[in-house]
Amino acid sequence: MSTTPQASPDLAHLRIQIDSIDQQLLDLLNKRAHVAEQVGEIKKREGSPFFRPDRVAQVIQKIEAANQGPLKNAHVSAIWREIMSACLALESPQRVAVLGPAGTFCEEAAIQYFGGAADLMYCNSFDEVFHATAAGSAQYGVVGVENSNEGVVTRSLDMFLHTPCHVVGEVSLLVRHNLLRSSNTVEGIQVVAAHPQALAQCQGWLSKHLPHAERRPVSSNAEGARLAALHPEIAGLASERAAQQFGLHVVAHAIQDDAYNRTRFAVICLPHTLATPAPTQNDCTSIIISVPNRPGAVHDLLVPLKKHGVSMTRFESRPARTGQWEYYFYIDLAGHPDQPHVASALAELRELCAFYKELGTYPVSK
Repeated sequence: MSTTPQASPDLAHLRIQIDSIDQQLLDLLNKRAHVAEQVGEIKKREGSPFFRPDRVAQVIQKIEAANQGPLKNAHVSAIWREIMSACLALESPQRVAVLGPAGTFCEEAAIQYFGGAADLMYCNSFDEVFHATAAGSAQYGVVGVENSNEGVVTRSLDMFLHTPCHVVGEVSLLVRHNLLRSSNTVEGIQVVAAHPQALAQCQGWLSKHLPHAERRPVSSNAEGARLAALHPEIAGLASERAAQQFGLHVVAHAIQDDAYNRTRFAVICLPHTLATPAPTQNDCTSIIISVPNRPGAVHDLLVPLKKHGVSMTRFESRPARTGQWEYYFYIDLAGHPDQPHVASALAELRELCAFYKELGTYPVSK
């Protein structure tokens, strides 16, 4: 007895299935949104923070653990971050200060952290981001602090010293610089306009392919892209997002000298907006200190860390500008102050310092 093989569904039938599933997804998302609105009302009555990055991390971790595929965890987490961002916008839109104009890597880092529903406030400099956050014009700010090739963003370090903002999160962003122009050719480029860090990160390519073009530092890569859209002789170094934003051609893709070029961004806010996040077992504590100018003072700083088994992951110095050759030291430590060994090390370290400020404790970015 022969059996006739069952015919596979055709394209039209599969599209009908997808349309039906999409409607179910939409209904469920709106149900979730209604519950989120109720959560928002409770938070409003209690005076508790609306945005909880630790809660976002917990939800995404559970979703990734439950994922059976074929969707990849990275894609699932991106979807859920956007769902949570959209629901949070119903509870209370989060105003986030970033370096503008639209199309900067700082904007991209903010969207990666807060989701696309965040209310972005574009600033002309990182100084303005700090000021807007400290003044309460924005609830949060995102600032660049370090590049894997060019080192620290010194202006951000200086601003941390003089503002009441603390760090509650970080984003490590893979940065790809593209040569953008109004016409799709390198011929006739007289100026390359970009942030000084971007110009430095692409100096090898620029020296080889555009040796005679002026390298013009501007406030942001997106500002360079904006100028490129206005002046045909100018090219910018920016993201593909910026190319779309300003209607530019990507003349050359990923021209940074290091293929694995990354920039680290800090998420900042006032302490009353969001307190120190709870421990996650993979945290960083950032501090600023200075010590008396005497022999062995810096060496003595390392003793409490070694004694209590606390690893130092970053150590930078900045002049105190007192004219006395004194310095502030910016230090990242592995761990959370709620951990006894970290708390003991910090307590002993504080006793050795002429100046001591905790910048914040936050989960380490993946």
